[in-house]
Amino acid sequence: MKLEIGNFFVKDIVFGDRTFYERGVLTVNKKEALDVVFEDSHITEAELYIVRPGDEVRLVPVKEAYEMRCKVSGGQSVYPGCTAPVAPVGSGRTHALKGCSLLVVGKHWGSFQDGLIDMSGLAQRNTIFGSMPNLVLVGDTDEEFERHEQQKKNRALRWAGMRLSEYVGKCVKDLEPEEIETWELEPVNERASDVRNLPSVVYVPQIQTQMEALGYNALVYGWDGNRMLPTYLHPNEILDGAIISGSFMPCSSKISTYEWVNNPMIKRLMREHGRTINFLGVVLSNLNVVMEEKARSAMMVANIAKALGADGAIVAEEGYGNPDVDYILTIVELEKAGIKTVGMTNECTGRDGTSQPLVALDERANALVSTGNVSELYELPPMKTVLGELESLARDGLSGGWEGCVREDGSVIMENNAFFCSDHISGFSLKTCAEF
Repeated sequence: MKLEIGNFFVKDIVFGDRTFYERGVLTVNKKEALDVVFEDSHITEAELYIVRPGDEVRLVPVKEAYEMRCKVSGGQSVYPGCTAPVAPVGSGRTHALKGCSLLVVGKHWGSFQDGLIDMSGLAQRNTIFGSMPNLVLVGDTDEEFERHEQQKKNRALRWAGMRLSEYVGKCVKDLEPEEIETWELEPVNERASDVRNLPSVVYVPQIQTQMEALGYNALVYGWDGNRMLPTYLHPNEILDGAIISGSFMPCSSKISTYEWVNNPMIKRLMREHGRTINFLGVVLSNLNVVMEEKARSAMMVANIAKALGADGAIVAEEGYGNPDVDYILTIVELEKAGIKTVGMTNECTGRDGTSQPLVALDERANALVSTGNVSELYELPPMKTVLGELESLARDGLSGGWEGCVREDGSVIMENNAFFCSDHISGFSLKTCAEF
């Protein structure tokens, strides 16, 4: 399977009388873009903004992040099963606007999985989106059934973001890319002997799928991940849009749709393939609530990895707390199968950093990478501009916020939990730790 991603490197975004890309500048026709948003009658209010690194702007509640891109060949849509019928992705040519994103923000109401982004100041680098220009969709809907619920599907705004990102992405469909990335991984049973003799590795992302009610979980080709069992994917499928981020997880643990199609771990494994490792592909797993389901998925991940001939595995958990059990069980089952395993996720060690980091632990889980502490406390000064509604952080049950965390002057005290995707379990994390 061969996928080409044609890249166009965006240095700035502006509004203009048509939507086009030229010499590093993305110009967006606001009226046409909003027409795309309002194709869904459930959208009641919407406005577009542009934010840049260094702007004194705070965004909250941020619901999703997308890369603006389009399929040129090898498929109908970059969101198969969502904005178009189910169809394979992972081959052909996709064009992408790099170095920028589309952020979707609620005008008023937030939820458990929504978060905060600062474009300047102390917290700018807590998330990758603070360091790039962003087109921002701020909107509201008539989804009254979940208005005052802590858990929200955010369906209308999430789908509006997908449609809008494709609309903007299509402006480069017929242009010659500034760079072409080629991602190709031959079938496992057709590899040269020198590749087969290298250590064989699988990547095991555990997507957030713990809501038994449909509509909240991560999607795989548009299918709710709560209804799936562990399965095999070619890594190109993920880089080309097979996974859509869900609307249920503590926000710093969330892997946004932007991150799935730019997944640094997958790209690094692909680059190492044939050099230092034999990358077998992705064993996609879910996260469960019932112990029997947790054990079943862990067993099936290990069985698939063993059948593929894996020597090693990297397990990445999207979440913390209850799903730590799935995470550790999966690592243990892989180790029992003779597969050396590294785990990667964030931890919940308390505000002072001294608590047990994970709900479950096992001595066989002896190679764990931490991407951050969800409980770390932050105090943020006021920002000149807020896109969305700052009070949602205190009012609507956002992870990392609580009643009283927003002060009258606009300053905030909050936990890392509330920063949008800040622990970047996908591999983007810039965090480190030091021993004192």
